[in-house]
Amino acid sequence: MPKKSKAQRPSRDEFELEELGNAVVEAHREKTEVLILLWQREPIQGKIVNLDGQTQLIHIESGYETIKVKFIDILSIQSAPQ
Repeated sequence: MPKKSKAQRPSRDEFELEELGNAVVEAHREKTEVLILLWQREPIQGKIVNLDGQTQLIHIESGYETIKVKFIDILSIQSAPQ
């Protein structure tokens, strides 16, 4: 029986990762509300409250909960609709 292939995370080049990283850092520094599109998960709207460089996790405060997301799972980040 053939092995089922797991869905592959989209590949991005160094430039795309740097742009994404800059957007994450800016949103954290400015404390702005953002909409984050994630790989194989629902989009999250909230404020970035912590950047953990060791675990590569982004902590997002959405409502009354804090959601931890892997940086590599972020597909895009944009300002939240008003």
